[in-house]
Amino acid sequence: VLGLLVWTLIAGTEYFLYPAFGWVMFVAVFYWVLTVFFLIIYMTMTYTRIPQVPWTTVGLCFNGSAFILYLIAAIVDASSVTKELDSHNYNSWAASSFFAFLVTSCYAGNTYFSFISWRSRTLQ
Repeated sequence: VLGLLVWTLIAGTEYFLYPAFGWVMFVAVFYWVLTVFFLIIYMTMTYTRIPQVPWTTVGLCFNGSAFILYLIAAIVDASSVTKELDSHNYNSWAASSFFAFLVTSCYAGNTYFSFISWRSRTLQ
C-alpha cells in the first residue's frame, strides 16, 4: 500500500519533466509489481509446488535489492523536491518522499527477517 502511494503521488504530477522522478517512478512501480507477484505466490502457496527454487534465498535477494534501490530512490526523491521546480506539485512530491522512506524502512525490516530465515535455513 505504501509503495502504491509513492508512485501514485508522483504519477499525478508532471514528473516526466524531471529525470530524477522518472527513476523514482521506475523503482516504485517495478517493486510494487514484483511485491504483488510474490504476494500472490505466497497466498496461493505456489512455492510449495516448486520446491526446486530456494525461496528463502529468493526472498532475501528480492528484499535486499528492494531496500537498496528504494533507499537510493527515496534519497533522490527527497533531494529533488524544491518549491522552485513547481509549487503545484510540491506537496505531492514531498508526500511521495515521506512514503518512499517508509517503504524503505519496511523493506529494511523485511530484509532483516529474510536474512534470519535464510541463515536458519542454511544452518540446518
